[in-house]
Amino acid sequence: MKYITCYLFPIALLLQVITVSAQSSFIKTNNHQFTINNKPYYYIGTNYWYGGLLALIKDPNHGKKRLKKELDFLKAKGVNNLRILVGSEGKGQINGVQRVSPVLQPERGKFNLEILEGLDFLLYEMEKRNMHAVLFLSNNWEWSGGFLQYLNWNKVISDATMQSKMSWDDLRDNTAKFYSCGPCKQDYNNQLRLILNHYNKYTKRTYINEPAIMAWELANEPRPMRPSAAKLYSEWTSSVAKLIKSIDPNHLVTLGTEGEMGTESMALLKEVHAPREIDYLTLHIWPKNWGWFKDTSIVDSLPQVIKKSVNYINKHEALANELKKPLVLEEFGLPRDAHRFDAGSPTTSRDKYYQAVFNEWKKSKLNNGSIAGLNFWAFGGKSRPKHGQLFWKEGDDFSGDPPQEEQGLNSVFDNDKSTWKVVRSFTKSNKK
Repeated sequence: MKYITCYLFPIALLLQVITVSAQSSFIKTNNHQFTINNKPYYYIGTNYWYGGLLALIKDPNHGKKRLKKELDFLKAKGVNNLRILVGSEGKGQINGVQRVSPVLQPERGKFNLEILEGLDFLLYEMEKRNMHAVLFLSNNWEWSGGFLQYLNWNKVISDATMQSKMSWDDLRDNTAKFYSCGPCKQDYNNQLRLILNHYNKYTKRTYINEPAIMAWELANEPRPMRPSAAKLYSEWTSSVAKLIKSIDPNHLVTLGTEGEMGTESMALLKEVHAPREIDYLTLHIWPKNWGWFKDTSIVDSLPQVIKKSVNYINKHEALANELKKPLVLEEFGLPRDAHRFDAGSPTTSRDKYYQAVFNEWKKSKLNNGSIAGLNFWAFGGKSRPKHGQLFWKEGDDFSGDPPQEEQGLNSVFDNDKSTWKVVRSFTKSNKK
C-alpha cells in the first residue's frame, strides 16, 4: 500500500494544493509584518505544547472532548495562535526527570506514527476555528528528549549521564556537543523529513499543505550552550532552515530562540536570523529563571521586572526592524501570588505583568510595527495540579507546565478569571 501511495503522490499533491487554495491562505511575511490574505496579521496566542497529545487519550473527557472544549474556550477569548510540540524522542528518565510521553520516536529511527494522529486531529480542529499553529520540532531541554537524546543514541553521552541529574555546567557541555555530532544532526533531519511529509488522516493533506500551520520552529530554545559551539550552531540553524524550505515552501520558519539570553550576544542573534530562509525572530522572557526577582511575593520586584522586560523587548524590536522581519514574544510567564500552584489562586502580579507585555504588542500593532505576535506561557486549560504532588507523572492530565517544573507554576487555567479578563481586553478589538 505504501508503494501505491508513492506512485499517486504527484496527483494527490496537486489536489491538495487546489483544496488549500480554495479554503485558506498561508501566513506570509512582508518585511517586518505577518500577512494573511494580503492583510497584516497581528495575534495574541498561547503555548499549548501538549495539544497534539490530547486526542491520543482514550478517555474522551480527558482527550478529544477536552481538546475541543479548550479550543472553543481559547477561540472565545480571542486567542487564535498556539505553539505546540510535534513529538518527543526517547524513553525513560532524562537528566533526573521524567520526560513527556507518549513518544514519537521511542528508539533511534523507529517512529510511532500513531502519535502524529493526535496532532492530525488538533490541526483539523484548529482549522475549523481559523486558528494557527507554530510547531517546534525538537528541544534544547530534556523534558521531551531533544538534543540530549540524539547524543545518547549516537553514544556521545552515556546512559548513566543521561539518567543522572547533571550540573548546569555539565548540561551545557553535553548539549553543546549536538552541533558537532554529524549522526545526531542526521537523525534530527530524518525526523524532520518524516514530520513535514506526514499525511493528515483527518484533513487528507500532507503537513506541508496544512493551512492551520503557521510556522516550523527548529527547536524549543536552541542555544549554542557554550561559546565554542557558536560557529557550528550558526551553521546548523542555517542549514536546517534551508532544508525545511526545500521541502515546504508554504510555511514560515523560525529558530525558537529566547533572544540575546541563551544566544549569548546580539551579534550572534543577528547572524543566525539574517538568512532569508529565517522568516521571523522570537524571544522568551523568564524573570524567575533569570534571577530578576528573589522575593516569594514578587510584589516588591514587579516594577523592576516590568522595566527589564520592556527594555528586553525593545532591544529585540530594534534588531527586528534592522533585519526587516517580524518579532514574536513567544514565551513569557510569572508565578502566582506568594508562589502558589493551585488553580484559581490570586494572580495579581502576573496580571499586571501580562498587561505590561501586552501593551508593547498593542503599541506595535497600532503603529504597524514589528512586534507582530505573542504567546503567553502557558495554557493549562481544564487540568488541575494534584494536591500534595508537585511534578507530573505519567497518566496525569497534561498541563501548561512541563514535567520538570512544578505543576501550576506558570499555567493559566480556565478558571483564572482575572488573567482572562486581561487577555480579553486586548483580543476583543484584534481582528485580522
